[in-house]
Amino acid sequence: MDEVLLLTRAFSFAARKHAHQRRKGANAEPYVNHLAEVAHMLAVAVQGRDANLVAAGLLHDVLEDTETTRDELAAAFNDDIAALVGEVTDDKSLPDQERKRLQVERAPHKTDRAKMLKLADKTSNLRDLAASPPASWSTKRRLAYVRWGRDVAAGLRGVHPWLEGQFDAAAARAEQVLAEK
Repeated sequence: MDEVLLLTRAFSFAARKHAHQRRKGANAEPYVNHLAEVAHMLAVAVQGRDANLVAAGLLHDVLEDTETTRDELAAAFNDDIAALVGEVTDDKSLPDQERKRLQVERAPHKTDRAKMLKLADKTSNLRDLAASPPASWSTKRRLAYVRWGRDVAAGLRGVHPWLEGQFDAAAARAEQVLAEK
């Protein structure tokens, strides 16, 4: 499939699947903004040379947050994209704390491309936390989220210095904003 067609199809698919979702932050931005940011970071990181990874960035939450199945994703795109998305998908049947623990534990064992995807996702989440935190989250909860993000990212290191730098900057900015409160 042509790369431009692949990416526009992935964006359209993700936008339709997440159409009624908003970010948790006070600004309640459309969820698709997060997906676009993750995909953009990946596109920059790979210098446009891995369309499947960029498409997976657009689709990375579709298995976790919608009724989409892995088979549906593979049929709509390809097995590589479905595998990448599957590799970064949490099991929503588990309690939150167990899912968080497993993210930290499993991070070092992911493929390099999945590590890049996870780093971009965590970076976007921390940028959002700094710019528009959920109003219901206390400062303590926000700081705990940053610490947990750092723990996950520790297991993702060694795959892409630029993405790691983006994550570090986002984490430092989130901590700075929280310290000012």
